[in-house]
Amino acid sequence: MSAVTGIGSWPGTDIRLALRIVRDVLAVQVPAGVVGVPYLPELPDRGPGAELIGRTAGLLSELPVDLQPSGWRLVDRPGRDARRTQVLMQGDLDELAEVFDGYVGPLKLQVAGPWTLAAELRVARGERVVADPGACRDLAQSLADGLARHVERVQRLVPGARLVVQVDEPSLPAVLQGRLRTSSGYGRHRAVDPEVVRRGLGEVVDAARVAVGSAPPGTPGPVAVHCCDRDVPLPLLRAAGADAVALDSTLLRAHGWESVAATVEAGTGLWAGIATPNATTARLLQPLRQAWREVGLGVGLLDGVTLTPPCGLAGVDPAAARAIHERLVAAAGALTEVAGS
Repeated sequence: MSAVTGIGSWPGTDIRLALRIVRDVLAVQVPAGVVGVPYLPELPDRGPGAELIGRTAGLLSELPVDLQPSGWRLVDRPGRDARRTQVLMQGDLDELAEVFDGYVGPLKLQVAGPWTLAAELRVARGERVVADPGACRDLAQSLADGLARHVERVQRLVPGARLVVQVDEPSLPAVLQGRLRTSSGYGRHRAVDPEVVRRGLGEVVDAARVAVGSAPPGTPGPVAVHCCDRDVPLPLLRAAGADAVALDSTLLRAHGWESVAATVEAGTGLWAGIATPNATTARLLQPLRQAWREVGLGVGLLDGVTLTPPCGLAGVDPAAARAIHERLVAAAGALTEVAGS
């Protein structure tokens, strides 16, 4: 069966409304033949600590943070903004427990990955963590520990959930290609060795998998790594142990689809972000189906694809976000039929 989920970010400031929409569209109203994967939305419009970096930084183990003019920074003791982050998360989890009371099924959590955190967080002197190999190792370990505790906490609140973890790595290509600017703005940080990147990401992926356990047959793998850059490094994500890779399929060029084919044939799951205009289901799926044929993938393999929006939905309004999810659910149903034909 094809599956459908969202990426994570959501418009507005009402977490209860967001959770109810996600539950209704991806859990209650999903037709037979489709696996809906509801998730805990991120609402960055609420301010610092509600966005991906601050939200994940608040989960770190024994690495306190605070918000500076340059962004989130590792500090000796947590400041006011870090405490606000934890209050927001606690409130979100309280709402999650209420809205998903009695729920049984998959439920997704999102966190920033270790290299996106290393690219965005600063050390005490103001430079990016990515410039300090020792700090990068500490950060990966801290994230692995904090994520495991976060998963355990959510599992207690929603005991019927089969948790799925999405590790967001939007900055990973910039880390690998040496595109990150130094604090002065005049230089660029050195590219990080791919093997070092693989180890750091793999540590977090492994910790997440141990925390959530194995996924039942026919449902998305327990740990997906998401990167919506045109140059998503799929071989590295596979080597890091990802059960699935999530990407924006609308950005892929020919060589990108060849890498997708190798990924699918290797048994790694694909979460394909597709454009979601107000169009027929056949039109929504046409670019994906055409690319699939051009790289020689069998139509039956479409049955294992999870459909998502191309990226997060913080830039639209709640009604549009709901409509996008509804179109994706319909498209997933059609994809299941195509795969079985």
